[in-house]
Amino acid sequence: MDQATRSEFIRRPAAAISSVTATHPLRVAIDGPPASGKTTLTDELAVVLGAQGRDVIRATIDDFLVPRAWRYRRGRYSAEGCYLDAHDHAALCRVLLDPLGPGGDRMFRPAVLDGDTDTPSSAPATTAPADAVLLFDGVFLLRPELVDRWDLRIFVSVPYELTVERAKDRGTASAGPTSDTADTARTTTTARTAELERSWRKRYIPAQQLYFATAHPTDHADIIVYNDQLERPTWDVRPRSPIYGI
Repeated sequence: MDQATRSEFIRRPAAAISSVTATHPLRVAIDGPPASGKTTLTDELAVVLGAQGRDVIRATIDDFLVPRAWRYRRGRYSAEGCYLDAHDHAALCRVLLDPLGPGGDRMFRPAVLDGDTDTPSSAPATTAPADAVLLFDGVFLLRPELVDRWDLRIFVSVPYELTVERAKDRGTASAGPTSDTADTARTTTTARTAELERSWRKRYIPAQQLYFATAHPTDHADIIVYNDQLERPTWDVRPRSPIYGI
């Protein structure tokens, strides 16, 4: 396990990604619980790799949701619904992972659903350079339907209780002033925080526990990033990883 300041740390997984060779675009999964920091990490890696001249395809599981009615068919707070019903894995493989994989034509689409409008995405098909790298963040990426379609697998690990606190901090910060009166704003913020905590404890954390019990994602990870301390993350490269020993 290694430790460094965040700016120093980001260069290390970026170098690890660059060390992996493939005859097709490299497909990198950045998995982890909600609010673990995986999206921020993925964005940071994209900046470093892009600055090195690498063609980066940036995509996320949030653009492969299924329509809202199906996503919540088991109930708004169902953990089983979160794990089993939320994402269109078949479409993810069909339009993105398989075209970029061995034998693929490299013509891909980065999204299938606009989550804001709950309508099909209009993202056009694009042809990737053969040496491009796909940086894909999201939840449940190392499940059986997807695990073999990644060329490098990163899991961002954070204690569940810390993800709850981060989610509440993020929700409060993004809420901003919601009324001309401070009392109304405080009431709205309190309600939003309560809703966030309920969602985490009823849906998101139990869904992660179900994921770990059935898919054992860290057993399949090449790199585990321990992101408890945002400014000083640590990482562990697994012996089975193609980058072990770098």
